[in-house]
Amino acid sequence: MNYMDNEEIEIKVLMEAVRLRYGYDFSQYAGASLTRRVKKCMSDAGVKNISDMIPHIIHDKRFFSSFLYNLSVNVTEMFRDPKFFLSLRTKVMPYLKTFPFIKVWSVGVSTGEEVYSLAIVLKEEGLYEKSLIYATDFNDIVLKTAQKGIYSGDDIKKSTLNYQRAGGKKSFGTYYHADYDSVIIDRSLKKNIVFANYNLATDNVFGEMNLIFCRNVLIYFNKDLQERVLKLFKTSLCNHGFLCLGSRETIDFSDISYFFVPVVKKQRIFQKKIKTCPGEKR
Repeated sequence: MNYMDNEEIEIKVLMEAVRLRYGYDFSQYAGASLTRRVKKCMSDAGVKNISDMIPHIIHDKRFFSSFLYNLSVNVTEMFRDPKFFLSLRTKVMPYLKTFPFIKVWSVGVSTGEEVYSLAIVLKEEGLYEKSLIYATDFNDIVLKTAQKGIYSGDDIKKSTLNYQRAGGKKSFGTYYHADYDSVIIDRSLKKNIVFANYNLATDNVFGEMNLIFCRNVLIYFNKDLQERVLKLFKTSLCNHGFLCLGSRETIDFSDISYFFVPVVKKQRIFQKKIKTCPGEKR
């Protein structure tokens, strides 16, 4: 019999308290990543043991909000991985232009930089006015930041360079307003974006999408949860819709791989095809 050590037991009990109290299920998150983030929460809380956080989790909603923020991974930037966005612009947008209306699901949007990058590409390719973007995350704190669209002005040089390398067609300054040490995303990019709380571990199918963005999220899940999420994406995509993953993520191990073909394999852009196999619905 394999026994868990004390730390593993404490994390398991802590996560069960989170699930019972708030409904968030982290049981299938990658163990090493979850442990690192729990220890960061423990350090910030100034407690000696992981289990010492349980009473705070149960009784203090503000503490839980901070805890949840630390558990979510909020590493993002405008046009992160410019080669991906260039491929999106040249390989996916021409196909989307054939649709009368476009529904997009951007998953794990964190503080919003990526969803605004996507909105810019849609706008420059003449597709934004006939698009609706659903931007989701399980963390309400980062969703509020994303909705406001206010970012540090210190990052604007890197964002501008990323935009240019991603095939940007205008001056990047067109899309934001400077306000002291911050920049504010232009309202025109916000009007067709709906921000919503959504938990990949527990929630269900999300409409019929033409494009699903889920980049650098699956790497924090174990294989079982990755499979659940990929099947969710497959069902949520319309036929011929596109799935975009992060550079370290793949569908090769999954049952859904049968239903997709790579559009730009290196950039992890896939298209759903109409295929059936015994016992499988489209």
